[in-house]
Amino acid sequence: MTLSDGVFLWCGVGALLAGVLPRVVNGKRPVSLPFVFLLCGLGVYLIAGATPLELPDVDPIEYPKITEHLTEACVIISLMGAGLALNRPPGLRRWATTWRLLGITMPLTVVATGAVAWWLLDWPPAAALLLAAVMAPTDPVLASEVRVGEPTDDEHDEDEVRFALTSEAGLNDGLAFPLTYAAVALAVHAGSGTSTDWIGEWVLVDVLYKCVVGVLGGLLIGRLLGYLFFRARSSTLRLSQHREGFVGLAATFLAYGATEMIGGYGFLAVFVTACTIRAAERTSGYQNDLHDFVEQIERLFTALLLFLLGAFVALGGLAPLTWQGAVTGLVLLLVIRPATAWLGLLRGEPGRRERWVIAAYGIRGIGSLYYLAYALGQTGFPVPDDELWAVVAFTVLASVVLHGLTAGPVVTRLDRLRDAEES
Repeated sequence: MTLSDGVFLWCGVGALLAGVLPRVVNGKRPVSLPFVFLLCGLGVYLIAGATPLELPDVDPIEYPKITEHLTEACVIISLMGAGLALNRPPGLRRWATTWRLLGITMPLTVVATGAVAWWLLDWPPAAALLLAAVMAPTDPVLASEVRVGEPTDDEHDEDEVRFALTSEAGLNDGLAFPLTYAAVALAVHAGSGTSTDWIGEWVLVDVLYKCVVGVLGGLLIGRLLGYLFFRARSSTLRLSQHREGFVGLAATFLAYGATEMIGGYGFLAVFVTACTIRAAERTSGYQNDLHDFVEQIERLFTALLLFLLGAFVALGGLAPLTWQGAVTGLVLLLVIRPATAWLGLLRGEPGRRERWVIAAYGIRGIGSLYYLAYALGQTGFPVPDDELWAVVAFTVLASVVLHGLTAGPVVTRLDRLRDAEES
């Protein structure tokens, strides 16, 4: 058997599992799809290591561009799915929980994570800021158990927990980019004696210009596509009549590519485009066609990347991990995120139980892997690449296990308590 034969075999097995497992693994069981795919990658490579079976090497340091683009594609597809699923129209009051998580929780998380990395790991400021930046956003890919489901006609048909975590993940993946650029700039200028000269340009370009262009680009493309999908005068061009779900993928790549070409944040543009298409015609069943196709593609990417993460761990990817690095990741998941989210949501819309669940389920995942791969491709940092990858991979691994095993039962329990109070 050749190497390509083995790759085709496991691609087929993975695609089959991606189709079957959602019916087997549901929210009532203490297990999740990402957890299963992670175990598959871990198990296959551990078994292969004890046999003559040859499998591809999995090393994000040796193959940085492949890692970057695979994770990039997975995140933008997930952002489109998240935006298409949201039923609640954007607004200052309707999205108040989201704005609190973005405006209070995310900055506090960055400061606290950077401080822990600087103090406990003894990392220089550039590396500490990089870790804080890549670990700041919640993940839209691995949050299926606590994410809004399919689009419906009713804007109120989503509870505060699912809405908050979905909308937060949709926006803060784009807002982590300025922080990543800040870490890159700090690393580039740290040895020049002018390490603050970059701040003005960073604020004007990386924060203001790129965020504004990302949002405006998403609005423009979303409105154009919304018109084409639902209101084009020609029935041939009015794609909602033809139920072509794959067009959701076209919208994803169009929004991302066009916005990136003019210097904006494509992640923001994709999510805003999805929300704008969703707002164009909320009662159309075509919204479900778009969402379902995008979700299926997302599931395939998730299966592939979690399998590869398990393989990376099996091949010794966590060997450079120190106990300080492991503690840093666990502190982020178990202390920093819950505490900062709780503070951000004080006196907000969610009740006490909902606030605890939102605070606890700041899932870290594929987005963190993308940002790390991207940053390391821009410049070198004063910490070995394998150590950075080990800390981030361990944190994502811990999040997949911790959140994956508990999210389903916790959210199911929360739904039952809410139904009991309303009946």
